[in-house]
Amino acid sequence: MTQQRKGVPSQAAPPHPAFAPGTLVVVGLASEARLLPPGARVLVSGADPTRLARALDSRPAGVERLLSFGLAGGLAPGVARGALLAAEAVVAAGGIFLPDPAWTAEIVARTGALPAVLAGSEALAPDAAVKRALHAATRALAVDMESGVMARAAARHGLPFAVLRAVADRAEESIPRAAALTPEGRPDLPRVLLGLLRRPWELPALIRLGRASAAAHAVLRQAASA
Repeated sequence: MTQQRKGVPSQAAPPHPAFAPGTLVVVGLASEARLLPPGARVLVSGADPTRLARALDSRPAGVERLLSFGLAGGLAPGVARGALLAAEAVVAAGGIFLPDPAWTAEIVARTGALPAVLAGSEALAPDAAVKRALHAATRALAVDMESGVMARAAARHGLPFAVLRAVADRAEESIPRAAALTPEGRPDLPRVLLGLLRRPWELPALIRLGRASAAAHAVLRQAASA
């Protein structure tokens, strides 16, 4: 779904290059959308690549560039929680997609993000074994479920794109099966509770994931306001 954040950008600082006029920001979660500056145009996928692909099937009116923004999962050993990454390449189904180099350089200069190869996956990377295999196949430092779909849409529509992501879970960490989202990209509490009733041993991992997500959100908030 597309949303328009209300408000007037501050006149005290130059415009943030990541959110220049004409940018459509693609996120998976409603919580990521709330980190964006006033006036940013955002598309929330609900962490559903199929839904995102449908939304980007046609070029959105008034959109001149695409930005993938939000959380990522670490793939490479040693990539820390909270690492802020800007894609220099996105490896996904369909090939290797190159973000706009000048725009990416502006984002790196403004936010201090580390340029890195990122993977775009249309399936969750739930555990260390899957992450190891994905890292071996792509050499990417991190993965998310929006960037690959968005990169393909950008190529199809002839639009420049960029990616700015913060790592939540490390390469050796698993995502509990109890974690669940609504189609709007919000935590699905009934499904989470049902999952915990079935697998109560996942509670420590779910708490850990919540804390890691909160820390990564804080990194993204700082980057969005830099």
